[in-house]
Amino acid sequence: MYQTIQILHSYWAYLVLLILVLATFNALFKFFGNKEFHAKDFRISLFALIVTHIQLLLGLILYFVSPFGFKNISANGMGGLDSFSRLLAVEHPFVGILAVVCITIGYSKHKKKLTSKPKFKMLAIFYTIGLLSVLSRIPWSNWLN
Repeated sequence: MYQTIQILHSYWAYLVLLILVLATFNALFKFFGNKEFHAKDFRISLFALIVTHIQLLLGLILYFVSPFGFKNISANGMGGLDSFSRLLAVEHPFVGILAVVCITIGYSKHKKKLTSKPKFKMLAIFYTIGLLSVLSRIPWSNWLN
């Protein structure tokens, strides 16, 4: 089960990054370009929300079945983790949760706005924070090999 969830979490991350970059840049370009908000923009932001939530669920499952997550903290304590183990057991999950929270807040706030500019502003701010957070805590050495 661990390997299956790990593979799903790893490959789903490519889709998450692709869609999140698309949604973020869509919001930024249309905000600064003073464009109108259309159904396509709504779908892009919604799809980004959905794929990030699925990634979060996969990550939470992985956190509890992986030897590098909760089991590593239980076995070694926080003081017994080296920097890479701390990244996998603490920083990556924590920042991932914060990123999904930011994306969710941005999506929720944009729905309450009535005109295009404020809608794109909410999406641009919160999706950018979410994207940068995700990028900051990807275990690149594992991911690119």
